[in-house]
Amino acid sequence: MLDFSGRETVVTGGTGALGSAVVGRLLEAGARVHVPVFRSEELEGFPHRNHEAIELHEGVDLSVEADVARLFDATSLLYASIHLAGGFAMGAIGSTELGVWERLMRMNATTCFLSCREAARTIGARAGRIVNVAARPVLVPTAQMAAYAASKAAVAALTLSLAEELASSSIWVNAVVPSIIDTTVNRSAMPGADYVRWPKPAEIAETIVFLASPQNAVTRGALVPVYGMS
Repeated sequence: MLDFSGRETVVTGGTGALGSAVVGRLLEAGARVHVPVFRSEELEGFPHRNHEAIELHEGVDLSVEADVARLFDATSLLYASIHLAGGFAMGAIGSTELGVWERLMRMNATTCFLSCREAARTIGARAGRIVNVAARPVLVPTAQMAAYAASKAAVAALTLSLAEELASSSIWVNAVVPSIIDTTVNRSAMPGADYVRWPKPAEIAETIVFLASPQNAVTRGALVPVYGMS
């Protein structure tokens, strides 16, 4: 039984499909959850917005140092920080503009770096957990995803390095590595796909929340595939 009673968590990207599933699972386990919100429209489909254990932080750009510092300063006894925020784009290298590369690096690598840094500072000498999200193209070469794979590879490398750096503080750092996830957006983008084979947000959330939990006593420095049957 996962138990977050009395524990504070941060979930970036918490209003998205996977984020909503993670936030819901944390609430079930008794956590207090801080969720940054970039645009107010994100809250329109967010099912937990009125939950008493949710604290929303609007106007937070996770690629801006001051905004990320403000988010983490709003916590008091942070235990776990889960970093789901990011973006996606694909295309042949010849048609990938520098702006696409820079945008993916900012949305995936920079947001993860800043969130990890502030989480490590905030948790400090207390035991805690950090969970990031890489992507399958990091581990399985995939055509036409050079920029996206590189940005997520930075997340993976950051995870492995921090796992060693923070181990002496009993802060376990891990990342999940999903394939394509069964969301409404992905179904719309790939109408002919076999959705049954895609992992569901709630299924991936179970793995993420375990890695972020006190019940994860020993796992650190892991890149955990969450592919399902895909």
